Amino acid sequence: MFTKKAILVVSFGTSHLDTLDKNIKAIEQDIQNSYPDYKIYRAFTSQMIIKKLKSVHNISIHTVSSAMKKMQADGITEVMIQPTHIIHGIENDNMIKDAYQAKDAFTSIKISTPLLSTSEDYLKVVNILMKNYPVKKEEALVLMGHGTSHYANSSYPALSYTFTQQGYNNVFVGTVEGYPELEHLFDMINKQSIQHIKLLPFMLVAGDHALNDMDSNDEDSWKSKFLQEGYEVESIVKGLGEIKEIRELYLEHLNKAIHGESTILDFKLDTI
Repeated sequence: MFTKKAILVVSFGTSHLDTLDKNIKAIEQDIQNSYPDYKIYRAFTSQMIIKKLKSVHNISIHTVSSAMKKMQADGITEVMIQPTHIIHGIENDNMIKDAYQAKDAFTSIKISTPLLSTSEDYLKVVNILMKNYPVKKEEALVLMGHGTSHYANSSYPALSYTFTQQGYNNVFVGTVEGYPELEHLFDMINKQSIQHIKLLPFMLVAGDHALNDMDSNDEDSWKSKFLQEGYEVESIVKGLGEIKEIRELYLEHLNKAIHGESTILDFKLDTI
């Protein structure tokens, strides 16, 4: 039976097929299972990753703009967009702009929220991570976020504060391309009696940043930096999308948006 309703799942993307399946595809499948009456579409926001997937694996991935055109061509009239982004940063802004450009092609467009959107989300993420990656007194869990020049980079210090406020003083949040940087974390970690470091990417997928910036043997990687400081290091090369409860949180956001409770954009075409 043909449906005129669609859910577009928008991710930054990854060129690593294994982590794509374990994280992005897993979220898409959960969404399809939860909303069988909707047709599911995929889009990536990274042009570089889209080009690499095509050239290396001959896999074609839509941009947000081309996905909107594809849905229009398929006869879709109602569009629900769920980003898998962690924060409401540059990629999310661009996604909204691209989707809004196609507003006249559909009777309605709703855009749901990224992972960290409310104070409740921060608490839930803290509890989920502590359940899945508990740490002992002499251990520290160090989360590697992406970071951004966008003002939404404040989400990372806010998450760090939430961990501390909940009593997890041995969990630290840093970023590759924003604030706090790894050097800022050393200032705090070195003041504690920490012996063992658990490194975890605070990213949807365990892609290039996790494999190269976090876990490689390059002297500038986070693992190498901690080893140079004399710590034992354990790298957990898994994306957030591999955690069932994280995927369920995205589904919570989607469900609220579908029912009009929490959206970034809720556009309806005036048909009168």
